[in-house]
Amino acid sequence: MGDACVLDITLELPDGDQRVGVTGAAERNLKILRETLGVHITARNGVLTINGDDAAVGQASRIIERLTDSAMRDEPMTRKQLVDAIAAVTSLPHAGAAVAPGSIARQSESDIAYGMDVYLPDKRIKAMTEGQRHYLQAIFENDLTFCSGPAGTGKTYLAVAVAVAMLKRGQVRKLVLVRPAVEAGEKLGFLPGDLQDKVNPYLRPLLDALHDMMEFEHIQRFMACDLIEIVPLAFMRGRTLNDALIILDEAQNTTKGQMLMFLTRLGMGGKMIVTGDTSQIDLDDPRESGLIDAVRRLRRIRGVGMVTLDSVDIVRHNLVQRIVKAYECGQSGGSGGSGAGDTPST
Repeated sequence: MGDACVLDITLELPDGDQRVGVTGAAERNLKILRETLGVHITARNGVLTINGDDAAVGQASRIIERLTDSAMRDEPMTRKQLVDAIAAVTSLPHAGAAVAPGSIARQSESDIAYGMDVYLPDKRIKAMTEGQRHYLQAIFENDLTFCSGPAGTGKTYLAVAVAVAMLKRGQVRKLVLVRPAVEAGEKLGFLPGDLQDKVNPYLRPLLDALHDMMEFEHIQRFMACDLIEIVPLAFMRGRTLNDALIILDEAQNTTKGQMLMFLTRLGMGGKMIVTGDTSQIDLDDPRESGLIDAVRRLRRIRGVGMVTLDSVDIVRHNLVQRIVKAYECGQSGGSGGSGAGDTPST
C-alpha cells in the first residue's frame, strides 16, 4: 500500500461531567489513547482533534465514540474497560493483522441493531426495513454478496455505508467503487471533455453516497492517498485487490465476460458487494446481463450471499414506491403483485 496516509479529524465533545467522562480526569483517557495508538490527540473548546496514521486515527475515533456513548448514559468507562476496548479495536483486521475470534460477528450485530458509524459526526446509518437488515447480514456474513432490487431500496447506499464503516475501523485498507459505463440512450463518445469528464456522470451516484457520509475534504484526502478509488469497470482488468472492499454498482449492465473479470479481482482479505436492478438493463441484448448470469451460476456457492429487495424496501419519497408498484403491475399483466416475483429470485 505504500506509505500511510496522515489524517486530521475533529469530533465534538459533550458538555460538563459528560465531557470529563470522555477525556477522563486530567485527560487520562486521552493520554492512554496517545500511548497505545500513537496518535496526537488534543481537546480544546469542546472540540477533540486527532492526528496521525489513517488506521490509528480511525481506531482512536472509534474509541472516542464508545467513550462518548458511555458518558452520555452517565456510565463512564473505567480504565480497564477503555484498555479492553482499545485491545478489541486494534485486533480488527488491517495490514495483515490477525482477526480476533468473533470480533467481526459481534460488530456486525451491533451495526445492524444500532447503525453504522461513518465519518460525519453524530451520524449513524442503519437498515430501515426487514429486507435491508437481511441485506446487511448477508454482507457481514459473506465475502461476496449480490443484491438486486428496484430504485430506492438502498442497494448502493447501504453498500457504501458498510464500506465506509469498515474503512473507519480498519477492517479494510481501501474502498474501490466501480460502475460500468453503459449508455442509456446517449453515446459516451459525444459527451464533451476528456475521459474523466466523460465517465464522471456514470460514477456520480457513488460520490453522492460518499458525500452523505464524509466531508468533501475528507473524501479528497482519501482519494489522494488511494484509500478510496472510484473507477469505471473497464479499468479493473488485470488487477488483484487485497484487503479492499469493492462495490460493483449497476451490475445489470455488465456482460457475462465483464462480470467474470470483475469477480476474479477479489484478493486476500477482501470483500465484494454487487448491486443492480434487473428491470433496468441497458445492454443491447438483456440476456447477456452478467448480473442475471452470475446469480444463476453462483447461488449455491458457499461464501456467496444472495439478496432481493422489492418495493416494500423503498425508503425514498413514498411516491417512488407507488411508481415502482405501478410499473410492476404493468409488467405482470396487471396482477398487482408485490414485486418479489417480477425479478429473478436472488
